[in-house]
Amino acid sequence: MEKTTQQPIVTLTDAAAAKIQAMMQKEGKQGYALRFGVVTGGCAGLSYEMKFQKTPYENDLSFEQKGLNIIVNQESVEFVKGIEIDYVDTLRESGFKYKNPQAKSSCGCGTSFS
Repeated sequence: MEKTTQQPIVTLTDAAAAKIQAMMQKEGKQGYALRFGVVTGGCAGLSYEMKFQKTPYENDLSFEQKGLNIIVNQESVEFVKGIEIDYVDTLRESGFKYKNPQAKSSCGCGTSFS
């Protein structure tokens, strides 16, 4: 059974929420949840992972933010708690940016940390 938490584990900026909703619409994934977590790999040891998922797994934590259902597996919570996800689109760069107070180090790609 899924657990719903009152305190958001991650925070989405308005720009990130708008981009995620636009991506859901483009991919025909309205009504899906955003799964956010970490996977091993990347140049600094761990990488962030985001994907759309219809329903949470039994041991997932889920919460709603800015009209989006967000799922985080319990194993990822300690690595992503307190993270802010932003989206930037400028001449110099475009993509999701992660501000993680838990990260000891990160690399130039912006999606890998330790």
